Amino acid sequence: MITIYHNPRCSKSRATCELVTAAYNQAGEATEVVEYLKQPLTVAQLQQLNKQLGCTVREMIRDSEPEYKELGLSDASLSDGQLYEALAAHPILLQRPIVVRNGRAVIGRPPENIAALFA
Repeated sequence: MITIYHNPRCSKSRATCELVTAAYNQAGEATEVVEYLKQPLTVAQLQQLNKQLGCTVREMIRDSEPEYKELGLSDASLSDGQLYEALAAHPILLQRPIVVRNGRAVIGRPPENIAALFA
């Protein structure tokens, strides 16, 4: 199963979906596309996704969104728990797209990053 956390308004996210379909998913694996702005992830789901990504919570956050500044998320004293709560409450802050396959995940920025999941 391939899961793509997708924002259809994002060109990188659309390109990643296309790459999975046209180039990487030659075996025809089942693919689930989750529009995370419509179906926000819970704190527990974000924590699991973070483990699969193998990065810091901060690396999952888009610091270019207005909400990032409004919420003061650049404050280095914020705990991981506080950052997960912010991501759960404001899903626009989640990096996109994120592709999950076989228990591993990558951020598809640039879209070619997803090749690592299919090697």
